Amino acid sequence: MHPDVYKRPLLWVLAAYILALVFYYSPAPSKRDVFHFLSQKQVTLTGRVDGFAVSKKDVQNAAVKVLSVNGFPADGTVYARFKNFEPEWKDTVLVTGKLQKPYGINLLGNFDWRDYLALKNIFTEIKASDAAVIKPAPFFIRWIRRARTAVLRSFDDSFPPELAGIAGGVTLGERGEFPQDLYGAFQDSGAIHLLVASGGNVGFVTLIVLFICSFAGLGRRKMMFAALAAAGVYTLVAGADAPLVRAYFMTICACLGYLLGRNSGIFQGLLVSCFAILIFQPAAVFETGFQMSFLATLAIIVCLNNYSPPATWPKWLTFFVQIFLATLSTQLVLLPVFTNVFYKVSVTGLASNMVLVPLASCVMGLGFAYSALYALHAGGVLYWPLYGALWLFKTLVEFFASFKMSALPSSSWGAGTVAAYYAGLFLLFNLPLKNFARKIAPACFAFMALALAVQYIARPEAEVYLLNEWNRSSAVVRLRGGETFVLGDGIKEEKMLPALYKTGVRRADVFLPFSAEANYAWERLADNTVLPFKDVWPGEFIFAVPVRVRMVWGLHETKDGRLWENKGYSGTKKDDVSYCFETSGGEWCIGAQARFLRKADGSVVHGRLNDTVKIKL
Repeated sequence: MHPDVYKRPLLWVLAAYILALVFYYSPAPSKRDVFHFLSQKQVTLTGRVDGFAVSKKDVQNAAVKVLSVNGFPADGTVYARFKNFEPEWKDTVLVTGKLQKPYGINLLGNFDWRDYLALKNIFTEIKASDAAVIKPAPFFIRWIRRARTAVLRSFDDSFPPELAGIAGGVTLGERGEFPQDLYGAFQDSGAIHLLVASGGNVGFVTLIVLFICSFAGLGRRKMMFAALAAAGVYTLVAGADAPLVRAYFMTICACLGYLLGRNSGIFQGLLVSCFAILIFQPAAVFETGFQMSFLATLAIIVCLNNYSPPATWPKWLTFFVQIFLATLSTQLVLLPVFTNVFYKVSVTGLASNMVLVPLASCVMGLGFAYSALYALHAGGVLYWPLYGALWLFKTLVEFFASFKMSALPSSSWGAGTVAAYYAGLFLLFNLPLKNFARKIAPACFAFMALALAVQYIARPEAEVYLLNEWNRSSAVVRLRGGETFVLGDGIKEEKMLPALYKTGVRRADVFLPFSAEANYAWERLADNTVLPFKDVWPGEFIFAVPVRVRMVWGLHETKDGRLWENKGYSGTKKDDVSYCFETSGGEWCIGAQARFLRKADGSVVHGRLNDTVKIKL
């Protein structure tokens, strides 16, 4: 790739726009959003179903683009839950029910459904008591829906649930319900992305149609229009979500460039499509799926252009080398995302994708061919080839996931570490451009050093997280030197583990219970446990830690805000303690059960119900 692509104004404008969104944008309902009708006991709204429904047992869930509420014009999107009614994409529906805020618990490092919907500009849910279609979708959309249903039904009717789910996931991104162990195998093997309709699927459909048209002897222009039409239909059938739309736009750019005999402009197409998505949906910049899709596509474009195999190599060897480079570049560019979001890195992902990516293309091609023959009652011709491909795909996924080190847990990286990593990766991807690499190398190394230095200097002396889940609380304390403490057992271990990962560590140094009756089986989360009234008594300092931490009698707060201590030892579960940390700014204490923090100046910071409060000291 020529270095001049990095001088394009659109690239720099897009980068500036993304930075502005990251620092200044926060998803919020508009003035006419359906969110503002929450106070009404029951509403009747009209809206357009904005996607294919998701089945959950006897409930059908779908996003509905709101047009009016109780006869008044409104906008926004509501997440609707239907019972005994199947919402269809692009139908206009009349829905009656009660609006409510999405359920959400903002627990550090854990999934928050309310926040997930907010990033999609959905701030309201409705549990429908009655629903009806008032305007069907246009004929073309209804045809698209029937085509999607027919493809998925052909798999469901022919194969066992697990294989049918794989077929639906690989072809249309509709994987269905998997057993937890199989879903975990897809994650650990690094193949979970193959169950989501992505830009690679759009490209595959385009190439297949071009291949077929070339045998039919069509001209270049007709071939391109046929390929674009087929890819467009596939994009709609697969759901037309952001990665697919962006890939289709890039395909259009590539085809137009080919027809004009010029550079395909795929890089420019990626920038334009990304810009368009963020203009209409700014919150997408915070979505993990958008980040992964954009970064992976960008990495593949740059890497395959800069590290292209020699033209003298055999085609079969070039094919596998390109798969290796695409997989490697994707793994490298997504490493910070995997660590900061999933807290897991697939070690076998590079090897597994070398095999599974080509096999997924075979499954996709066989799947569509089988569906077409199935509609003609001739599916038996391809039944066993597709069955074998699906069985092999599942077996290989389980094989790559079976290794003890297939996936390693990982704590999240700091912002400076992420910035330094991407600066180094940018230099690595452009090393083949020797003159350009020599020019940018000093700037990249200087930026990496600066980012890491700023991260360390800007780190406060202590960060405290007060975690609350339905009035059960715990706290995490992270000191500047890296020492980490977990206080209290109010939050379950399986939820405290991602909280620790989010703070940047895999294990705490010390677990500090608030009472003698606490659950002490925390070996997975902390190296040491200090037991109150056994290892240490109130008034004494905690041993074997590099900072001064003093155990005191339990600090509590009355309703009017007055603090009091639960002094005295009775030998029962009523006895509790608190912990005070000495730093350069003075002594600050975390109250019993981690309900509040008392600063050195005497002010109190309280935890919040179902929320995480972050305090810098």
